[in-house]
Amino acid sequence: MTCNVIIIDDHPLFSRGLSQLIETQKDFKVVGLAKNRHEAAEVIHATYPDLAIVDLNLGQEDGLELIKDINVMSPATKILVVSMHDERFYAERALKAGALGYIMKEEAESQVIDAIQTVRNGEIYLSEKERERINDLTENSAKNADKFATVNSLSDRQLQIFTLIGKGLGTVEIASKLNLSFKTIDTHKENIKAKLHCTSSAELRQMAIEWTNKAM
Repeated sequence: MTCNVIIIDDHPLFSRGLSQLIETQKDFKVVGLAKNRHEAAEVIHATYPDLAIVDLNLGQEDGLELIKDINVMSPATKILVVSMHDERFYAERALKAGALGYIMKEEAESQVIDAIQTVRNGEIYLSEKERERINDLTENSAKNADKFATVNSLSDRQLQIFTLIGKGLGTVEIASKLNLSFKTIDTHKENIKAKLHCTSSAELRQMAIEWTNKAM
């Protein structure tokens, strides 16, 4: 039975290359490409695909929120995240949002195909390295803690704001990008500072810059 696939990524060259790779596989057919949530919704409602391949970095839009939206629009659609973001910080969040797998774009083509086939079969796909990391943290979280371990305590919205701070955006720019009030952004910043044990906005900004460079 043919597995109908859509690819949601705002880099056309990557989307076309991945599409060509997928269609070399028996019983797989790419039925649509999308660059953002609006286009994704149109393709999903037109095709109700078996599998959606989603990038987390969609310009101003949040890929984690898109995963949740897809689960509402088409509950039977399985989701695989293929992203440049470091799996250490995003894989667990993607799975909690509703994806079945996570793989980084830098992985070999054979691994990408393995991830696609695994998720198509309804099974969870993570790299061996990520599985080991999660197991290690579960067995001994204190031993494996590092400077950025507390970032995992942030909510999805807080992580989004923290990442934008790391990219050099101020309160006004973040509020505009996320369509939120200045007061809401400032409240989130204060909560982030508390969770990350930052004593000042300057310390938060520096930590965000270091983390963003590490996670990308």
